[in-house]
Amino acid sequence: MNEQQREDFLCLHQDVVDKVTEKMPPDEILYDLAELFKVFGDTTRIRILYALFESELCVNDMAQLLGLSQTAVSHQLRVLKNNKLVRFRKEGKIVFYSLSDDHVRSIIETGMEHVEE
Repeated sequence: MNEQQREDFLCLHQDVVDKVTEKMPPDEILYDLAELFKVFGDTTRIRILYALFESELCVNDMAQLLGLSQTAVSHQLRVLKNNKLVRFRKEGKIVFYSLSDDHVRSIIETGMEHVEE
């Protein structure tokens, strides 16, 4: 590679870099986003979220539906709850879980569209 080719290759488009830098969220926000996407990296959690698309469910019903122990479902629900992906309400001694909001539904639906392309 001659000197001119090297200069052309190393040419920096400062205006583009500045524009992207201005729009880039802080590292802490990007870290939180990466952590959120890690939550979606577990098939059991995805199955739970998908089940909650259809209906609010209690732990016992989810365990039956997914063929898992109540302990396994409870553990995954704790992770989902800590990441604000599911919410719960109590009716007597029974706790019912549902998706936190439409953002969760949108994330899953967008992922499904991408996978099915």
